[in-house]
Amino acid sequence: MNGFRYLEGVTTLALDPDRCVGCGLCQAVCPHGVLAVADGCARIVDRDGCMECGACARNCPVEALAVSAGVGCASAIIKSWLTGAPPTCGCDTDGCC
Repeated sequence: MNGFRYLEGVTTLALDPDRCVGCGLCQAVCPHGVLAVADGCARIVDRDGCMECGACARNCPVEALAVSAGVGCASAIIKSWLTGAPPTCGCDTDGCC
């Protein structure tokens, strides 16, 4: 799934490297390979690949990662995969996504 994009430059994914303990759970659970651990610390290696599912933040034992669901529209991306239709979060064209 690496390389998949929906909206560029809008993800809310944030990493606090000072809190990271390098456990690698974020890398293991990320479905898009957005994170990698090197030299004992996680790094965001593909920010725009983030669909904001929140798996990394939920699995981080030290809360070094944060993400707010919505902007990446994970549900829209998943629905697109299932239906073959373009991703849409269901709002109109007023720019809410």
